Amino acid sequence: MTCCLKTERAIAYIEHMKKALIIPVTAALLAFPATAEETDDPSLMERGFEMFLEGLLQEMEPALDDLQGLADEMEPALRQFSEAMGPMMRDLFDKIDDVNRYELPEVLPNGDIIIRRKPDAEEDAPLDEQIEI
Repeated sequence: MTCCLKTERAIAYIEHMKKALIIPVTAALLAFPATAEETDDPSLMERGFEMFLEGLLQEMEPALDDLQGLADEMEPALRQFSEAMGPMMRDLFDKIDDVNRYELPEVLPNGDIIIRRKPDAEEDAPLDEQIEI
């Protein structure tokens, strides 16, 4: 279970880093085309910004490659986890209805896990069938 959590965090980190790099690169691409048409020689500021972005990408590339390798390595385990747990999680969420109606799970000293309904949560309509416990 810990392995799967680490994999999910690694994948989330990779996606976050991709998004984080998109913003400065997009800003650079949007800023430079207008000035590139006006003059053939880029200004000192433009060259500095280009060098900064190239250096940033070069520094980030090994980390992104490592994270991509980790994600590729963990993909079979994640796929197996989702195939095994997916139907059960779907059934659980069908029974829970709205997760926002419940507080965070609490683990008791004896190992029991309690998920309490929030006091201000709406009341559900009565169920037609009895639930077995």
